Amino acid sequence: MTDSTHDAASGPKGSPFQVDSYALERARMVERQLRDRGIKDERVLAAMAKVPRHLFVSDVSGESAYGDYPIPIGAGQTISQPYMVAIMTQCLALNGDEKVLEIGTGSGYQAAVLAECTRKVYSVERIPSLAEAARAALGELGYSNVHVVVGDGTVGLPEQAPFDAILVAAGAPRIAQAWREQLAEAGRIAVPIGDRYAQTLVAGFKRGDRLEERAVCGCVFVPVIGEQGWNE
Repeated sequence: MTDSTHDAASGPKGSPFQVDSYALERARMVERQLRDRGIKDERVLAAMAKVPRHLFVSDVSGESAYGDYPIPIGAGQTISQPYMVAIMTQCLALNGDEKVLEIGTGSGYQAAVLAECTRKVYSVERIPSLAEAARAALGELGYSNVHVVVGDGTVGLPEQAPFDAILVAAGAPRIAQAWREQLAEAGRIAVPIGDRYAQTLVAGFKRGDRLEERAVCGCVFVPVIGEQGWNE
């Protein structure tokens, strides 16, 4: 990560990175849930070995935070299963110098993983209480390259476009036109597409006016709510 206040190895002075007691749980998560299941992007694996997932959830034990399942975070939302965070991030093929848009900040964990993999992250969250909590957690960990915005993620963030990559952390009925338009040439997008109850993770690559799409795997996300998504 290049645009942050913390060092990739140790974190800012006095930060939770330096007093973290869950490194072993993270290492097990990376090996058993990610590497053993085919995640190959070393940038993604390193990020998830570092980011303290337990600091983004409450009402669960530290060990449970690293389990192979999503966890409720309040307001009817969840923090995604570690494997899903990893495979979606891997789909973006980040090299460290991109500007990324995330739709659905939630707890802020996915944004932190993205922040470890690239230069700048803009994350849009429609629920103010979640945005505030995520902003606080990310700030405590020194992620100055993440900017959390309250708004309708289905219309993207036109004032900061174009984006080199877009990650949508909620199920959508289709790839919103706003996301297509705000994706830079040769940009990548990862978005769950389907109905309100089950989706297929779709990875897209923008080539000219076309978005080349491929199905990656089945998944289940909460629905994306907004003008170009589902009604609440």
